[in-house]
Amino acid sequence: MTTIIVAVVAVVATLLIAVPITSKVSVDNKVKKDAETIGSAEEKARGIIDEALKTAETKKRETLLEVKEESLRTKNELEKETKERRNELLKYEKRVLAKEETVDKKAEAVEKREAECTARFAELQKKEKRVDELELKGVQELERVSGLTSEQAKEELLRSVEDDVKVDVARLYKELESQAKEEAGKKAKEYVVNAIQKCAVDHVAETTISVVQLPSDEMKGRIIGREGRNIRTMETLTGVDLIIDDTPEAVVLSSFDPIRREVARVALEKLIVDGRIHPARIEEMVEKAQKEVETQIREDGENAAMDVGVHGIHPELLKLLGRMKFRSSYGQNALKHSIEVAQLSGLLAGEIGVDVRMAKRAGLLHDIGKSIDHEVEGSHIEIGVNLCKKYKESPLVINAVAAHHGDVEPESLIACIVQAADAISAARPGARRETLETYTNRLKQLEDITNQFKGVEKSFAIQAGREIRVMVVPEHVNDSEMVLLARDIAKQIEAELEYPGQIKVNVIRESRAVDYAK
Repeated sequence: MTTIIVAVVAVVATLLIAVPITSKVSVDNKVKKDAETIGSAEEKARGIIDEALKTAETKKRETLLEVKEESLRTKNELEKETKERRNELLKYEKRVLAKEETVDKKAEAVEKREAECTARFAELQKKEKRVDELELKGVQELERVSGLTSEQAKEELLRSVEDDVKVDVARLYKELESQAKEEAGKKAKEYVVNAIQKCAVDHVAETTISVVQLPSDEMKGRIIGREGRNIRTMETLTGVDLIIDDTPEAVVLSSFDPIRREVARVALEKLIVDGRIHPARIEEMVEKAQKEVETQIREDGENAAMDVGVHGIHPELLKLLGRMKFRSSYGQNALKHSIEVAQLSGLLAGEIGVDVRMAKRAGLLHDIGKSIDHEVEGSHIEIGVNLCKKYKESPLVINAVAAHHGDVEPESLIACIVQAADAISAARPGARRETLETYTNRLKQLEDITNQFKGVEKSFAIQAGREIRVMVVPEHVNDSEMVLLARDIAKQIEAELEYPGQIKVNVIRESRAVDYAK
C-alpha cells in the first residue's frame, strides 16, 4: 500500500515538472512539445504504477507466508506444552493413588493392632482383678497368723528400721565429720604455708623520729638562725620538733605525724642543699616540700595498686592508700601490710579457686580507714566501709573490709580469705612489735579480770590478747548462765582495759560422764 502511494506521488510530481511555466512563445510549437511530453510522462507513470503494484503484491504474499509460519510454530509449541502438562498430571495422579493405597494398608494395620490391644487390655484387667483378690487373701492370712493388722505391722517394721538407720547414720556422720576436719586442717595448713612461702615483704619498724644528715656542724647554727628565728619558723610551719644536740652532723626531727615529719625532712634537706636559710626561704621550701610529698603519696598509692595487679581504683582511694605509707600499726608499716595482705589474699584465692583479682582488691583496701582515722571519728573499719561506699566499690569488697576483724559476719569466701591473710601478716614473727612489759601486763590483766568472776575455773588470754578463753565449772554455771557470764566479762574488760580492735570472750562449759566396763 505504501508503494502505491509513492508511485502516485511520483506521477504527480512528474506531471508538475513536465508542465513548465514560461513566458509566452509560439503557441503551435508549444502545444506540440507539450503533447509529446505528456505522452511520455503517462507511459512512465503507468510503468511506475505497474511496478509498484507488483511489488505490493509480492510483499503481501511474503507477509501472509510469515504469518502462517508464525501461527504454525505457536500452535506446535502450545501442543508440546500441553502434552508435557498432561504427562505431569498423570505422574501426580499415579503418585496420589499409590499413597492412598499405602494409607489404606496402614489404617488396616492400625485397626488390627487396636483390636489386639483391646483384647489384651481386657485380659490384663481380669488378671489384675485376680491378683488383687489373691493379695487381699494373702494379707488376711498374714494378719490371722501374726495377730497384727497391716498398719500395725508396717509401723513395727518402720520402727525397727528407723532405729537401725539412726545408729548407722550417727556412726557415718561421726566418721565423715572427723575425716572432713582432718582433711580441712591439712588443706588449710597447706594453703597458708604455700601462700606465706610465695609472699615475701620487708617489715620496717616505723618510729616517731627522722634523722637528717648535715654536711658539717656549722650548718646547725644556720638552721637555728639569729635568736632561733629559723628553727622557730620551721617548727611553726611544719608542726615538727627540731632537736639539735651534740649529735655530730645530724638533726633529729620528732613528730607523731609521719607526713608532717616527711614534709619537714624534705624541706630541711632542700634548705641545706640551697644554703640560703632564712624565714622567707624556709616558707617557700616547706610549700614545695608539701607539694612533693602529696605527689609522692599519690605515686605510692598507684605503685601499690600496680604491684599487686589491681586496676580501676578511684584516684582518691589511691591517694589515701599512699598516705598509709606514713602510717604504722604496732611498728608495722600500714601500706606494706596492705600490700602483703593483698598478695596473700590473691595466693589463697588461687589455691581454693575464687576470683583472684577481687580478693587482691579487698585485701589492698581492707585497712584503708587507717589513712584518716586520726582525722575522722570512728574505728578504722567504719571509716574504711564509708570510704568504699563513697567511691563505689563493690558490695563484696565492702563486706570484706567490714568483716576483716570479725565485727560483722563474712558474706563470701573472699571476706574469709582477707580475714586469714590479715591474721597471717599481723602474726608473722617480726612483723609487729610491742614492748614486752606492756604486752605481758595487758594479757595478765585480761586473765585477772576474768578469774575474779564466780564459777570460772581458769582462763587463758590467746591470739595476742584478742581472745580470752574462759573455762567454767559445769556444776556452778549452767548453759543459760554462760551467756550472761560472757556479757558481764566483756563489760568488765571494756570498763578496765584500753586495747586496739576488739577482744573475743569465749566461755566454755564441758560436762563429762565416765564409766568403766569390767
